Amino acid sequence: MLYPIFEYFDQVLDIPGTGVFRYISFRAGMAALVSLIITITFGKNIINWIRNKQIGETVRDLGLEGQNEKKGTPTMGGLMIMAGIIIPTLLFANINNIYIILLLITTVWLGGIGFLDDYIKVFRKNKEGLAGRFKIIGQIVIGIVVGATLYFHEGVVVREFTNPVSIEQGMVETPAFKDVKTMKTTIPFMKDNELNYEKIFGFLGDSATPIFYILIVIFIVTAVSNGANITDGIDGLAAGTSAIIGLTIAIFAYISGNAIFSQYLNVFFIPNSGELVIFCAAFVGACVGFLWYNSYPAQVFMGDTGSLMLGGVIAVLSFALRKELLIPVLCGIFVIENASVIIQVSYFKYTKKKYGEGRRVFLMSPLHHHYQKKNIHEAKIVTRFWILGILLAIITLATLKLR
Repeated sequence: MLYPIFEYFDQVLDIPGTGVFRYISFRAGMAALVSLIITITFGKNIINWIRNKQIGETVRDLGLEGQNEKKGTPTMGGLMIMAGIIIPTLLFANINNIYIILLLITTVWLGGIGFLDDYIKVFRKNKEGLAGRFKIIGQIVIGIVVGATLYFHEGVVVREFTNPVSIEQGMVETPAFKDVKTMKTTIPFMKDNELNYEKIFGFLGDSATPIFYILIVIFIVTAVSNGANITDGIDGLAAGTSAIIGLTIAIFAYISGNAIFSQYLNVFFIPNSGELVIFCAAFVGACVGFLWYNSYPAQVFMGDTGSLMLGGVIAVLSFALRKELLIPVLCGIFVIENASVIIQVSYFKYTKKKYGEGRRVFLMSPLHHHYQKKNIHEAKIVTRFWILGILLAIITLATLKLR
């Protein structure tokens, strides 16, 4: 909301200093700062409000050390994260940008589904929460919206330059370019690192590409959203991991939105994608601010209100920047956590059918509970997972040059 106001001050009224709002770096810094202020300063008030409403976590007895102490800890803290993302984005980003609109819709939609799940658990005293099929339906709906928008919207294009973008003697040459409506994406670790969905599915007919593309979006948004949800099992794990991922995506967004950097690094130049840096800054600020209260021992849990939303937002950001094939690397923690549950359940069912007795691969799933069962303190588990997340982020960034 401030963006058009300061644009008017700068271009019409010519007020000195208002031109600073044109710089993405300034607005991103302000978004991160305001996000931190919202989550840290007002977080305590939100926690007290949640506690007064007796919105506490009901913890199942899993036989884990320190588990009983978590009973009654306020939940629905994801509302803090949502506020820390939405408010700074509305203030500092260009809200007419299609990518920003899409991310705000995703944040509200998935946050709303998670809130409904938490509400049923806490107020209706139903430990199962929202039925799994309704969560999946909600994720499918947002997947369809995101996939259809990215495929059909006229503003979602790649800019191809017909002459080089270069800097000579302090002057930037004005390049000739054309905006191309294409469904290309990035293949990591490959020299010719472009994959075109239209070439893959085009032989099936004109309508096949959008259908299969939207199905891919639905699958990845659902998988990453549920991955973040599963990862949110011990204090600070999901929020810290998401902050690392969000910061990495912010770097990709800045590069993809800059003509010179994108050409130098041979990545897609995506017009208007630079605005996603502001959203990512607010995203990271909200996660870090939430950690102020969620780090061990947690004063508040994010609940499904936060975890379902965080994963879904990360997936949509990746698609917007055409980096969805990097998700298995960048979101490796979510992938591992998801895989541990799938492996555990599948192996248990297989051995029960074959031997009449279910057997387990892990002491407990998801994977972080396996390490808890090995009597490793959860604070150490979280720190080691963060370190692994940082290593995965570095590997992801290295794909810019390693081909």
